[in-house]
Amino acid sequence: MQIIKLAWVGTRTENFQLTADFFRDVLGLRSELDRPGFRVLELPDGSKVEVFGPESKINPHFTTGPVAGFLVDDVHAAANELRTYGVEILLEEEDEHDNAWVHFRAPDGNIYELTHDPGVSRPG
Repeated sequence: MQIIKLAWVGTRTENFQLTADFFRDVLGLRSELDRPGFRVLELPDGSKVEVFGPESKINPHFTTGPVAGFLVDDVHAAANELRTYGVEILLEEEDEHDNAWVHFRAPDGNIYELTHDPGVSRPG
């Protein structure tokens, strides 16, 4: 597996509105999607920050703090490689836009993500 770059960060917070507004209004990230308890914000290179409120049904297993997502070319091959090392896979998903992601627990006990997102630029 080859990590290309950091491409995604997600966080669950009791202070959803303040946090989501902070990323938009203070840090200047563009709001891509805004639903009750869930906001997707985008950086200029296509990388994303997702904020989940306490009532959000999306990624309820995000309980260890912010989750960093590493961009890879083949999420499913990378997930299989993690499995060969005995890594706990928490969620493996794909959507209709060729995005795919895998959430896993690393030895530090925190949750991380491997992601494939054609909308995120690659170096070079």
